[in-house]
Amino acid sequence: MGQRLAITGGAGFVGANLGLWWRERFPDSTVFAFDNLRRRGSEWNLPRLKAAGVEFIHGDIRNPEDLARLPTVDLLIDCAAEPAVTAESGGSPRELLNINLSGTLNCLEAARERQARFLFLSTSRIYPIAPLNGIPREETETRFHWMPTAAQGLGVTTQGISEDLPLTGFRSFYGAAKLASELLIQEYCAAYGLQALINRCGILAGPGQFGKVDQGVITLWVARHVFGTALQYIGFGGTGKQVRDVLHIHDLFELLERQLAEPEVWDGRVYNVGGGQQNSVSLCELTTLCQRITGRSIPIAARPETHRLDLGIYITDHSRVSARFGWQPRRTVADTVGDIYRWLLSDLEQLRPLFA
Repeated sequence: MGQRLAITGGAGFVGANLGLWWRERFPDSTVFAFDNLRRRGSEWNLPRLKAAGVEFIHGDIRNPEDLARLPTVDLLIDCAAEPAVTAESGGSPRELLNINLSGTLNCLEAARERQARFLFLSTSRIYPIAPLNGIPREETETRFHWMPTAAQGLGVTTQGISEDLPLTGFRSFYGAAKLASELLIQEYCAAYGLQALINRCGILAGPGQFGKVDQGVITLWVARHVFGTALQYIGFGGTGKQVRDVLHIHDLFELLERQLAEPEVWDGRVYNVGGGQQNSVSLCELTTLCQRITGRSIPIAARPETHRLDLGIYITDHSRVSARFGWQPRRTVADTVGDIYRWLLSDLEQLRPLFA
């Protein structure tokens, strides 16, 4: 697959790992990583990208003139975003919307001008919060569970949340920007014949992620155990029983390879992409897993107050994308935690200040 690929957000966690994986998987391809290096830790990826033959272009998706410097490519993958759901809390959402909505528009124009296919990494956060938190749940020793009767609702299945969940309601400015971007993409498909695909991703994790409290929680949890720094269970009584499903980035990349091989689906359609029920974990369970893998325990405080944007449970029903592409996540949560742990140990002193 010797095509030319541009990745916006190409020095970030997903973008950089995708560029490295792509060059290894398709050594005759040309990969451009486009990034403004705004997020701390992204500069750490530049030597790795250079060594793999990925060409770095410094630029900002908010500036069309920067994107104009992109060469002709066959495929543009938009991984650039302000990824924190709570980024607008206490202030204006202008910057978030400039990145996550205006930036998408600029990337779409770059793809249209180059007649390139366009892959958009959207988010499960496009689904409204009140209906999700309103799904009946029960509490067990280590996690919240949706009750069996919950699967009777539209878009709520025994496997999790499907693409059919109604979109009425608030979701955060982050989720709203991503949903608006999805609608823009579908308009470009209809108006210009743009070939595009949208993957609504849940939590993505793996080595190379510089996690924070509001984004990259799996890596943050492992890193705090490695470096001996305290954590907090925040919200829902401070018990750590809220649940998410986790997808290893290499499982995502294996799906992308299958999707690229089927151009007939690139018509603006949407897929939920995540680890699913089998890869769901609560923070409480993640703590136990980190203790087992790192051999270390750390203090974890409780902050019971729940933020208005927090979710008690979110689990991806990926049955539609699995059926269409014959794909299943292959790596468990334990595999993902183990990969992150080994990555941290491989460069402990250089990584330590990035997680301080």
